Amino acid sequence: MEASELSDYLQSESPLLLDVREPWEFEICHLADSVNIPMGQIPRQLEQVRAAEECVVICHHGVRSMQVINFLLQQSCAKLINLDGGVDAWARLVDRDMAQY
Repeated sequence: MEASELSDYLQSESPLLLDVREPWEFEICHLADSVNIPMGQIPRQLEQVRAAEECVVICHHGVRSMQVINFLLQQSCAKLINLDGGVDAWARLVDRDMAQY
């Protein structure tokens, strides 16, 4: 899902916003109300993801999040959405005040 589409979508829906970047990246910038579970910890935190009816997976540019989605699909997880372009696209297109790296 493109950043602008997600912005509109979040006006009416409340999916789990799962940020799979490392904690140091999350500290620099993140979407409000997102949960940080680094990619390497996803298998240990699988139940938290499974508990969500819908999950938007977020990373810096959209590559790691897509890898996590592929893993989660194998685990029969909820409806999964990838933020295309990651927080980088969000900062450029939706929240221009967001820090970038």
